[in-house]
Amino acid sequence: MISVLGSGAFGTALAVAFAHSGTSVTLWARNADAAKSMQSTRTNPRLPGVKLPKAVSVTAQFDDALTDVVLLAVPMQKLRGLLEDHPELSGRTLIACCKGVELGTQLGPVAVIRDVLPNATPAILTGPSFAADIARGLPTALTLAIPEDTTGKALQQRLISPNLRIYRTTDTVGAELGGALKNVIAIACGIAIGAGLGDSARAALMTRGYAEMKRMAQALGAKPDTLSGLSGFGDLTLTCSSEQSRNYSFGLSLGRGDAYDPTVTVEGAATARASLARAKAMQVDMPITQAVVAILDGGLQIRDAMEMLLARPPKEE
Repeated sequence: MISVLGSGAFGTALAVAFAHSGTSVTLWARNADAAKSMQSTRTNPRLPGVKLPKAVSVTAQFDDALTDVVLLAVPMQKLRGLLEDHPELSGRTLIACCKGVELGTQLGPVAVIRDVLPNATPAILTGPSFAADIARGLPTALTLAIPEDTTGKALQQRLISPNLRIYRTTDTVGAELGGALKNVIAIACGIAIGAGLGDSARAALMTRGYAEMKRMAQALGAKPDTLSGLSGFGDLTLTCSSEQSRNYSFGLSLGRGDAYDPTVTVEGAATARASLARAKAMQVDMPITQAVVAILDGGLQIRDAMEMLLARPPKEE
């Protein structure tokens, strides 16, 4: 048995996928009414057309979700609060299923788990994936990053399902940074397309954004190959090319000058600000991230941002 904390679209999709592989899953929802409704209707409004398998039990009672392996499917900026509110999670294997960098501390999900619950075994499950695809059983591949490879092998076998292929790595820094920083580049790509700058501009932003991601990851000790895998290049490709991505859609709205639903979590906005602060402290060059933050804060117009990027001194690729 495993448990998933967070009954949003992604947490529910993971619960469905694991249940289809024969695993009993407890899905925890913070809201008691929402948990009761999901348990009785066997549906989640955030995943239309998807039925919860019998192996998924939905509850609002936290004690019911205290299994040895716990997946944390909550937004990055709420992860620390969840861990601080529930010290009883200590000593368990905690797998973060969020992507981002925490404002204030500039830490990724694995580092936040270590900081709050040092006796837990931290890991992260990340990669190119949309909740709707996972829930519908469409083929998806993810990366499981955990420091100890023996534990990783056991978890890999435990979590794999017929349509969910899981690769593993011990490079938690590279995995969490790839998943976080690609959201910033996705916002930039959405802005470019929304502003009518064209697919060539998007391709350039993706390519130079990927180089930016690698610079930061390597400066923090990540393995270069990690960023070329699912958690880096793979996730970047998906997120920068589909309107299912909230970060890309948010960028589209910015580029078009449209309003965006403030209730929708856009992890890339907070990650851009946190990553830029860290980049400045470490003297790592991240011009695209800098431009995104300037646009978000209203200090730079989109056309001016593009001109600024194009006016950078020429150099060898």
